Amino acid sequence: MGFLFDLDHWQEIKIALMRNRLRTALTAFGIFWGIFLLMVMLGSGSGLHNGIMQDFGNGATNSFFIWTQRTQKPYAGMPAGRRIQLTNADVQAIRDKVLEVEVVAPRNQLGGFAGGNNVTRGRKAGAFSVMGDYPEIQRIQSLQIEAGRFLSPIDIDDRRKVAVIGTRVREVLFERGEEPIGASIVIRGVYFQVVGVFKSGQSGDDADRDAQTLFVPFTTFQRAFNFGEQVGWLAVISRPEVPASRAEEKALALLKSRHKVAPDDLRAFGHFNLEEEYDKVQALFTGIRILVWLVGSGTLAAGAIGVSNIMLIIVRERTKEIGIRRAVGAKPAAVVSQIVLEALILTAVAGYIGMVAGIALIEVVGNLLPQGNASRMFTNPDVGVSEALQALAILVAAGVLAGLAPAQRALQVSPMVALRSE
Repeated sequence: MGFLFDLDHWQEIKIALMRNRLRTALTAFGIFWGIFLLMVMLGSGSGLHNGIMQDFGNGATNSFFIWTQRTQKPYAGMPAGRRIQLTNADVQAIRDKVLEVEVVAPRNQLGGFAGGNNVTRGRKAGAFSVMGDYPEIQRIQSLQIEAGRFLSPIDIDDRRKVAVIGTRVREVLFERGEEPIGASIVIRGVYFQVVGVFKSGQSGDDADRDAQTLFVPFTTFQRAFNFGEQVGWLAVISRPEVPASRAEEKALALLKSRHKVAPDDLRAFGHFNLEEEYDKVQALFTGIRILVWLVGSGTLAAGAIGVSNIMLIIVRERTKEIGIRRAVGAKPAAVVSQIVLEALILTAVAGYIGMVAGIALIEVVGNLLPQGNASRMFTNPDVGVSEALQALAILVAAGVLAGLAPAQRALQVSPMVALRSE
C-alpha cells in the first residue's frame, strides 16, 4: 500500500488522465450524469412518497370504516332494498364479541356526509360540519390540538355540551386574537362551550374539510339533536397484532347476522379499509424504489463501461511504458494497482461531484416548495444518508470493476514485445 503515499505515483496518474482532457472529461461526465440522475430520482421518489403519505396523516393505519346502504337480496323474510340503521346496541355488540377489535368509535353527522350546518356566535355565522364523536376519533383522524383540549370520556359520560372547533371555524366566528376557549356557540339552537381548537394532520382537501369541522360528544349529539340510539357509521381500529381485514370481516359478519342480511349480500354495508390502502401505497413505492435503483445502477454501469474503455485506450497508449516497468522488475500487483486506482479516481471524483450536485438540486427544489397544508402530491424531497452511502458504495465498486479489465490487459503485455513497439 506504499504506492498510495508515493507522490511520483500520483503524478503519473494525473499525467495519464490529463493526456487527453476532452476524452477524460466526456468519460467523467458519464459517471457524473449517472449518479446525478440517481440522486434526483431518489429525491423525487421521496418527495412523492411524503406527499402521498400526508393524506394518511398520523392516524391509525390499521383502521376501517363501516356504514349502511340498502340490502341487495331478500333474506329471512325481509325484502331486498331494505335500509339498515346502525344503533348503539350494534356498537356494544362489536365491542363484546369481536375480540380482534381494539377501538369502536360510533359517529354521527348533522346533515349527512359533507353536510353544512348553521353555527352562530352573536352576529357571526358559518356553515360547518358538526360531528358527534368519541375521544378515540383523534387516533383515527389525526387531529392536532392547537389550544385547549379534545373531547374526554367524562364529556361522553356526562353528556356535556362542549365543542372542539377547527381552525377555519375559529377564523369565522372569532375576531383575530380573540380567545375562543370558554366561549359559547350555538348549533341548531343548542348552546355549546368551546373547549378546544384543533388543526388537521392531513393536507389538501382533507385538511380544508377538517378545518371547517366541529366535534361534540357523541352522547350529547344524540340527545341534543334527537338522534335517539341512531349511529351514522363506525370507525374501528383493530388490535396491533391483528390485520384490519380480519377484524373487518368479523365485524361485518356480526352486523349482517344482527340485521338479518344475507351473508353473501355485498351491498347492505359499505366499508373502507385504510390498512389495505396504506399497504398498497407502500408496495407501490417499494416498486418505485427498486425501479429507481435499477435505472440508476444501469446508468452508472454505462458510465463505468465508458471508464473501462478509456482505461483500455490508456493501457494501449502506454504499452511501451508498461513493458519497460515490467522489464525492470515491476511486480504485477503494482501494475494492476495503478490502472485500477486511475479508474477509481476518475469514477470517484466524477461520481462525488454528481452526487453533491443531485442532492443540492433536491434541497433547492424542497426549499422552493410551499409550506403548510397546501394541496400537493410532492413535498419535502430528500435523499437519505443510507441511500447516499449505498450510492457511494456503488461508485467504488464501479471504479474497481472499470479498472480490472484494463489491468488484466496490462499484465498480458510482454516486456519484449512492448520494448519493440512504436
